Amino acid sequence: MITQSLQDGVRTLRLDRPEKKNALTGEMYTALAEALETGNTDDNVRCQVICGQPEAFTAGNDIGDFLAYAGKVEMGKTPVVRFLRALVGNEKPLVASLDGVAVGVGATLLMHCDMVFASPRTVIKSPFVDLGLVPEAGSSLLGPQIMGYARAFELLVLGNAFSAEKAQQAGLVNEVVDGDVDAAALACAREIASKPPQALALSRKLLRGETSVLAERVEEEAKIFAERLTAPETVQAFQAFMMKKRA
Repeated sequence: MITQSLQDGVRTLRLDRPEKKNALTGEMYTALAEALETGNTDDNVRCQVICGQPEAFTAGNDIGDFLAYAGKVEMGKTPVVRFLRALVGNEKPLVASLDGVAVGVGATLLMHCDMVFASPRTVIKSPFVDLGLVPEAGSSLLGPQIMGYARAFELLVLGNAFSAEKAQQAGLVNEVVDGDVDAAALACAREIASKPPQALALSRKLLRGETSVLAERVEEEAKIFAERLTAPETVQAFQAFMMKKRA
């Protein structure tokens, strides 16, 4: 459900579950995490690109799949948290190509990307609070840094949907592409991959700065997230969500 290809130093990771709008399962999180982890030490990988399908980058967590394993293992041992840690520890440039919905982690992972391209029909949304949860992926730290507090609150707490244009104005998207967004993202990735790798890595590290505080925030969010799963208002919100899906 994650298809991979490597060409000209660019590894493309395509979310390939269109029948579920690329809702992410534990298996998919594991594949993404492994790709980022192995990419750190693979000299053949100069840049990585995460793509979705037409009209669906990702609908976020597959709720049923997530609840199935979240109750059996500690949150810190779940595939999703492994992926979030891999984002923080990622040492190679990361590009995202968005078309259509980008929900939940589909929104927050963008804050770890070096370049983000979006089609005009892209809609970015994070309904964490509506489900009785809290933001993840270090977005409670990165969101205000990237967008400013007011816009971060609007996206991550109020849960308002951001259009591609609004996300670009907020600094979450680099370029809105009226055409083949995947082609634009891959062209950028190939340009990145063509640059002197050591100078690129050092420059990226300088720009990103120390990541220990970000890593700590990811763990703090995961701990609170896990505690929230048994809160009455969260249980009620999930029940309402599942009933709405079945209707």
